[in-house]
Amino acid sequence: MEKRVIFRSAWLPYALLAPQIAITLVFFFWPAGQAVWYSFQLQDAFGLSTEFVGLQNFEQLFADEHYLKSFKTTAVFSALVAFSGISISLVLAAAADRVIRGALAYKTLLIWPYAVAPAVAGVLWAFLFAPSVGIITFALKHAFGIEWNWVLQDNQAMTLVVIASTWKQISYNFLFFLAGLQSVPRSLIEAAAIDGAGPMRRFWTIVFPLLSPTTFFLLVVNIVYAFFDTFGVIDAATQGGPAGATQILVYKVYHDGVKSADIGGSSTQSVVLMIIVIALTVAQFRFIERKVQY
Repeated sequence: MEKRVIFRSAWLPYALLAPQIAITLVFFFWPAGQAVWYSFQLQDAFGLSTEFVGLQNFEQLFADEHYLKSFKTTAVFSALVAFSGISISLVLAAAADRVIRGALAYKTLLIWPYAVAPAVAGVLWAFLFAPSVGIITFALKHAFGIEWNWVLQDNQAMTLVVIASTWKQISYNFLFFLAGLQSVPRSLIEAAAIDGAGPMRRFWTIVFPLLSPTTFFLLVVNIVYAFFDTFGVIDAATQGGPAGATQILVYKVYHDGVKSADIGGSSTQSVVLMIIVIALTVAQFRFIERKVQY
């Protein structure tokens, strides 16, 4: 029989929901509404006077070549972070699922990076790839003859923030993939092994299709993560440089709004970014979810 919770008081469910609803309204809907309102305003740097300008901020935004460049940067960055994060996490989860001796230690070590703050992850990898004192930079130069200087080379700066952002998210993906792998019925894998299917064929024809709901969920989460939660990594590591090579959309919102004091332009960028993320999420649920096997 289905178990249902019955509250003795009619107002108790609403009282339990009230704190979460209040937090959502105050810290999400209210700032989002303000961003939409300010996107139609022209405000001075001191916030003392405003003027309604309609869609002028949007027209100037899409005519700005620096903003259009950040579109391309964000697309490349998000695709690299999402694909590499999901792929590496799946490989690590599959390897950890096969380990028998010391499995708990391996899983614990793979989960630890998730506890690191994004800014700390950015500083950590910036030091490892530092042009003068970085350990990885030293190894690349003496072992492979690669001159690494992400302060001057835009492609190397992009590689740095992709590595740092992916490393930060791997633990999160790993947890879900490992849980998904452990829920796969062993009888199916054993039956395929008896029929002569090799490890790779068993994985791609049996295990991976059963992981499609987990993979789809992580795809949505990782794209949202790449669009928003990587701000701390980029701010601590490259600050959008060199020459805007790592300035993704969310960092440009901060740069124009906080450093340049362009409240109207920054709010306009926030609205556009919100629309893009919502559209991507809807498209993923509309088209990609059809191929998910539940």
